[in-house]
Amino acid sequence: MWTEEAGATAEAQESGIRNKSSSSSQIPVVGVVTEDDEAQDVFKPMDLNRVIKLLEETDKDGLEEKQLKFVKKLVQCYQNGLPLRDLAQIFKILNLCSGKIKNQPRFIESAYDIIKLCGLPFLKKKVSDEITYAEDTANSIALLGDLMKIPSSELRIQICKCIVDFYHAEPPKKHIPGYQQASSSYKIQMAEVGGLAKTMVQSMTLLENQLVEKLWVLKVLQHLSTSEVNCTIMMKAQAASGICTHLNDPDPSGQLLFRSSEILWNLLEKSSKEEVIQQLSNLECLLALKEVFKNLFMRGFSHYDRQLRNDILVITTIIAQNPEAPMIECGFTKDLILFATFNEVKSQNLLVKGLKLSNSYEDFELKKLLFNVIVILCKDLPTVQLLIDGKVILALFTYVKKPEKQKIIDWSAAQHEELQLHAIATLSSVAPLLIEEYMSCQGNARVLAFLEWCESEDPFFSHGNSFHGTGGRGNKFAQMRYSLRLLRAMVYLEDETVNKDLCEKGTIQQMIGIFKNIISKPNEKEEAIVLEIQSDILLILSGLCENHIQRKEIFGTEGVDIVLHVMKTDPRKLQSGLGYNVLLFSTLDSIWCCILGCYPSEDYFLEKEGIFLLLDLLALNQKKFCNLILGIMVEFCDNPKTAAHVNAWQGKKDQTAASLLIKLWRKEEKELGVKRDKNGKIIDTKKPLFTSFQEEQKIIPLPANCPSIAVMDVSENIRAKIYAILGKLDFENLPGLSAEDFVTLCIIHRYLDFKIQATHKQRELANKSWEDFLARTSNAKTLKVPSGGVVTVESTPARLVGGPLVDTDIALKKLPIRGGALQRVKAVKIVDAPKKSIPTSWLEKMNVDIHEVARKQR
Repeated sequence: MWTEEAGATAEAQESGIRNKSSSSSQIPVVGVVTEDDEAQDVFKPMDLNRVIKLLEETDKDGLEEKQLKFVKKLVQCYQNGLPLRDLAQIFKILNLCSGKIKNQPRFIESAYDIIKLCGLPFLKKKVSDEITYAEDTANSIALLGDLMKIPSSELRIQICKCIVDFYHAEPPKKHIPGYQQASSSYKIQMAEVGGLAKTMVQSMTLLENQLVEKLWVLKVLQHLSTSEVNCTIMMKAQAASGICTHLNDPDPSGQLLFRSSEILWNLLEKSSKEEVIQQLSNLECLLALKEVFKNLFMRGFSHYDRQLRNDILVITTIIAQNPEAPMIECGFTKDLILFATFNEVKSQNLLVKGLKLSNSYEDFELKKLLFNVIVILCKDLPTVQLLIDGKVILALFTYVKKPEKQKIIDWSAAQHEELQLHAIATLSSVAPLLIEEYMSCQGNARVLAFLEWCESEDPFFSHGNSFHGTGGRGNKFAQMRYSLRLLRAMVYLEDETVNKDLCEKGTIQQMIGIFKNIISKPNEKEEAIVLEIQSDILLILSGLCENHIQRKEIFGTEGVDIVLHVMKTDPRKLQSGLGYNVLLFSTLDSIWCCILGCYPSEDYFLEKEGIFLLLDLLALNQKKFCNLILGIMVEFCDNPKTAAHVNAWQGKKDQTAASLLIKLWRKEEKELGVKRDKNGKIIDTKKPLFTSFQEEQKIIPLPANCPSIAVMDVSENIRAKIYAILGKLDFENLPGLSAEDFVTLCIIHRYLDFKIQATHKQRELANKSWEDFLARTSNAKTLKVPSGGVVTVESTPARLVGGPLVDTDIALKKLPIRGGALQRVKAVKIVDAPKKSIPTSWLEKMNVDIHEVARKQR
């Protein structure tokens, strides 16, 4: 340690003389001085408290020179690093120097030199120093951001350089005995704790026309934004909007745009994405993004420019997901649609005149990004008219055709395939919104012709490298997959013009043919894709045939055969996770829509043991299928031939259909919490079907168009369907039942009686209420009662209203209340009731009329 005497003179300090006085009052000084000759000149002794005291002094002759001299000596002492224990005092000296700059400009150099030291390693004497001096270090580093307010370009740039050096730590230039360098991430962590990112964001407002300083600050923010903590701080300081609005500021170097886009990316990834999007969803930000993107699209030719252009488009796409973003208002949506379609649909717009995309990786990625942004934009319904004007449907359909040797753009085979799949996927989102445009482009005919090529044996060596090309390497499954998705989207619009056109073009027969062709050539390698294709075909057929007998007849026996084929699938595959569950749901749906109601198809389904297959599936006891299968069974039971098939079915251990249905009933009641004893008998005879859910359910008022809890109970649980099936089997002569089954069968038999039982009670209460109302209004005996007391009210006292109401406009005036508060007066008097009642003859005379009115009201 160095005493105050040791620093008595600057000369003694500079020469490094060591005072070995044993004074008891010691003051902490810079550095560590040891007996080792190697360490003697590492930290020259200096009393920091004396320097602080000196800088705080004012109004002395020659003081400025002395202060500058001491600061210079301090800087010389710390050329190898800053000890953590002295950091707080050094930054206090820095703060004092910066405070003098306004009136004493020479202190800029002193502040500059001290800030430069901050780029050197921070040194610790003990391992615990990083924790011990953490608060001092964080506050010291935070001061750097505050110093950005000083209007000195040189100082600001040095501050930025110092912070950037935090991320590029270098070892000390000279070994310092007794000291170790603080961990490489220590400064970065302390910058996070001190909130340096906030002050650096705020400093951007001071640099509107200072390009060099602005670029340095952006460089700092780019480094700081690699941390989630800093990104959150920057987001709260409105960094996203502040940076985005200046994207289009002039900058010959191009650094501003590059660094700004990098910061925006980091903010979106490492802080609240929703909040950042909200900050960017304003007219000013979107206009800046629009101009930047247009400039890069039209004039960017370098690899770097194209990459930057694509980055800006991705950021724009993320913002476009916010429906409140004024994409249309700023004209960005219109420009993006133009850029997405100008190669496929010729345009006279000057923005794209003479432009041509190359087959470079960046331009290829741009094309896919533009398709993607159209999908995002079409979710905003006002965009529809712009999509029509931009002929988006026509542009996308240029890809829905078999490959040709001559192409508009010289894409590679792999690129063209990926764009083709991406275009068809985009059509699945856009075409349902633009039905007229889809039909005017002969959309159905184009898709069906493309599907015909997909099914053909034409040689085609697909690459299957892209996301959309998954499972399509060396085949046309990917093309078929996305084409069927497009058809499914159009069919499920339930637009009769579209569906009628499809049926007239032979879609039902074509779908059945594709399905049969697929099952004739098993492909285990691409099993998941094949299952998805089969599911979509069945859903398309269901959508076309539903409620149309003629179309069900076209579906016919060939359609029934493919349904039966799926129903014969090994039940173990339902647990494979490949998509068999979805395929089975689609199959059951096609039974509903394509077979039921068409008697020839129903009979053929029964002849081919379709009911047996349904009961086999039901016996799997998978709840997700039970409701749908039972619903189909109920409808099939209208066919008189069905009962024999149901009674003839036998499952494992000779289980009969009736036994299976009763078992499912008991299982359902157990899950619903219905009260039964160990033999299956009713416990609560007043509420024989009540579930635990219904008991816990509170009375909630529902709108008129909302189904009641009771209705939902019937539709969601399977008891009503089981009752209906057994009812159509007459509840009699059911084979294979146990004693417990017969008990449960009795309850099922009375299901309907138990279910309207509550309705009868409600109806009785309603009838009684109506009769009471009629009695009160039309029954002469009920009305022969003494009339009630007559009440008369005296006039309000004159002292309250200010005299007689001679002024006709008294109601419009504010009357003064005299004598203070209102006084209580006796203004009500009860008069004896009259002895005579209403004449009976009059009541009898009106009795008939009231009954007639009541009857009509009821």
